[in-house]
Amino acid sequence: MKKNRADEAEERELVDSTERGEWTTIGNIEERRAFWREAAKGVLGGKRERISISIPERDLARLKARAAEEGMPYQTLINSILHKYIEK
Repeated sequence: MKKNRADEAEERELVDSTERGEWTTIGNIEERRAFWREAAKGVLGGKRERISISIPERDLARLKARAAEEGMPYQTLINSILHKYIEK
């Protein structure tokens, strides 16, 4: 698969971020997953409705990276962010 310039720039930013020490270990991944599963059940309970949104690739990549840091699926992180915004 051929990389385009955006992919290369994104990959370079991730490498640079790692080299700057911006990434930290989250410890026991299974504990983190269990924690976020339980948290998601409380927040995400009830009837669900699918939506479709378009966001810049870079933002999605950063959301996925942040979700990985937290040991959760990126969709759960997005839903959590939206929930917190609405509740404020």
